[in-house]
Amino acid sequence: MSPYFFNAGLFNTGSSLQKLSEFYAQTLMEQTTQRGIEFDMLFGPAYKGIPLVAGATMEMARRGKDVPYAFNRKEAKDHGEGGSLVGAPLEGRVVIVDDVISAGTSVRESVEIIRANGAEPAAVLIALDRMEKGMRDGQDTQHSAVQEVEQLYGIPVIAIANLQDLLRYLLTRQAANVRLAGWYEKVKEYRSRYGV
Repeated sequence: MSPYFFNAGLFNTGSSLQKLSEFYAQTLMEQTTQRGIEFDMLFGPAYKGIPLVAGATMEMARRGKDVPYAFNRKEAKDHGEGGSLVGAPLEGRVVIVDDVISAGTSVRESVEIIRANGAEPAAVLIALDRMEKGMRDGQDTQHSAVQEVEQLYGIPVIAIANLQDLLRYLLTRQAANVRLAGWYEKVKEYRSRYGV
């Protein structure tokens, strides 16, 4: 069992979500420019992707790049505006915005939704790349879930931070923070066993 869990649901105040949104917007704008990735809009898969995509687009607009966004519902509505999509129509090249990639299920569903609406996935933007082996048929693979998504769909995955960043943070902070003491070794051990 992993000694850590990234829970984007804990960014549950206006100020913490705003800060996270800044990181999403900054990372996306920098990385797409550096890598030459073109995109027309953002998509946030239900449920955690919804506030992430809304926050990222607001922060991008504040930085001078106003792009449309959409998200899906888990259950289609048959009243009001109806359907399973909310927001702008899915068009052009779409960046999927989520918290992490574990098994790749959310990305797979998002790619299917995007393509079913005549658009194409351009990239996936996540907060944390766990850098751990993927699973297939109950067995570890030699590639990370992120690498598998990149290979399967031919699109880049952009991460705000990765497990190396987390380990570096734990190493430099554990002496000054009693709550962090010991976590560096646990996460490092987990990485040596399950990491790529």
